[in-house]
Amino acid sequence: MTEKVFGIYGASGFGREVMPIAQEYIHKEGIETGKLFFIDDNLTERFINGVKVVSYDEFINLPDKEKFVSLAIADRYIRRELLSKIEKDNVHPWDLCYHNVVKLCDVSIDAGSLLCPFVTLTSNIKVGKQFHANIYSYVGHDCIIGDFVTFAPSVKCNGNVVIKDNVYIGTGAIIKQGKPGRPIIIGEGAVVGMGAVVTKNVPAGVTVIGNPAKPLSRRNIK
Repeated sequence: MTEKVFGIYGASGFGREVMPIAQEYIHKEGIETGKLFFIDDNLTERFINGVKVVSYDEFINLPDKEKFVSLAIADRYIRRELLSKIEKDNVHPWDLCYHNVVKLCDVSIDAGSLLCPFVTLTSNIKVGKQFHANIYSYVGHDCIIGDFVTFAPSVKCNGNVVIKDNVYIGTGAIIKQGKPGRPIIIGEGAVVGMGAVVTKNVPAGVTVIGNPAKPLSRRNIK
């Protein structure tokens, strides 16, 4: 009997995009495909794209000794709750990285990362746990990224940027390069809207949109 079993938590759109990355890993490691599941407590379907769907309780009650889960949930606060849940059940966060992801020199990433196709991380980068980088996203040199940070597709984070915990960066957003000793800082819990161009610090908890990025208000949402 195989000692390990693997799950993608979340079978919605993003989870279905992530599953082929997981399947690539399973194939590379010579693990039988029946040891890979979708985990979703809200679906009645038992198979999606040929992969069996189980509830979380069903997954943790499988007989395999070691269990690994990738949290394919874009919402960083839900991801934080789910991490606490699986850790209480001794389930391991599962790092997933597609084969064409580029990581250059001195890139440190904590547990539970999910790096989608065509992602690039260059040099001297430190990333916290549960980092999501969706397709075509980029992290430049000398960046520090906190825990539970989410990059939607095609985010361009240039060098000397600090991104605090629980930040969401929308599709196509660009963060201008900071300077050594004077990085651009995205505060904890901030949201950068899709297509925004960030040229200066973003305060904690603030949503910014536009080019240049400014705090969301009734005036600029029109």
